[in-house]
Amino acid sequence: MNKLKGILLTQGMHGMISQVEGLAKALNIDFTHHSVELNSFWKLIPPKMSPISQMVYKKINQNEFDIIISCGRKSVIPSIHLKNTSNKKVFNIHIQDPKVNLDHFDFIVAPEHDSIKGQNVITTKGAIHYLTEKEIIENKDYLKSFIKKDERKIWALILGGPTKYYDYSVKNIKNIFSILKELSKKYNFQLVVIPSMRTPKKIIDYAKEFFGDYHTIINNVDKKAYLSALSISESIVVTCDSSSMISEAALTGKPIYVANILPRKNDKRFQKFRNLFRELNITRNLGEEVQIWSYQKLNETNRVANIIKQKINF
Repeated sequence: MNKLKGILLTQGMHGMISQVEGLAKALNIDFTHHSVELNSFWKLIPPKMSPISQMVYKKINQNEFDIIISCGRKSVIPSIHLKNTSNKKVFNIHIQDPKVNLDHFDFIVAPEHDSIKGQNVITTKGAIHYLTEKEIIENKDYLKSFIKKDERKIWALILGGPTKYYDYSVKNIKNIFSILKELSKKYNFQLVVIPSMRTPKKIIDYAKEFFGDYHTIINNVDKKAYLSALSISESIVVTCDSSSMISEAALTGKPIYVANILPRKNDKRFQKFRNLFRELNITRNLGEEVQIWSYQKLNETNRVANIIKQKINF
């Protein structure tokens, strides 16, 4: 039997790409990825006020598909329109709250902290993503040529980047670095700092200046380095701005410390996510007593894919 064909629609941001590709791979479909572009002033209009029409977005040149997986505000109208105008049965799945009538989609996949309810809603603990245990294990040795050759244990610091909620000022980042520097002396570990696509270059440069040659700073976005760090680290520290990277780290079953930054606006939704992960014994806050603990590895992507497979029978 031939695999089903899928199209993935996002705004091109890494976190969104991770979620749609992760679900597509878990569903075992052939897929192509399309970055959605909205036309003219429709970029400023929320989906619930936009017509379900080709006039809203630039044409997507893909006619043969069975499944649409979309994520992000800009992909809502294209997903609905492509489903409605297809000449065959097409299933559409939207990740996150589409902020339109949920009945436009066959499935909505949304984190529990978004508090979305509906018969077609599949709630997740944290974000789904494209990482797998297999590739984490396969990339274990990648960092061997980067890290300092000594007997210290490894801790990873996974950096996100500035958002409208969190400011990556030198003051805020210095506070995180200072805590880790003291802990590394007390518990004799080597820190491996891993930047993401949102991490400003000035923060990577500051990390080099702050930690010197005693710790390992990865200069560029490098997925293999990220996977390797998740594999070899005893503990993982992730900045609070990235629910997706905290969710990805939870695939390891290792202790995760959240490095908090004071919010510049109400971050109640993110607090709800972090409180859930703390209740699940997945995370603690950086600065609390250092301990080693374990929890059931979180693999929400496969769980969601299995639910969808059963419901649409493929």
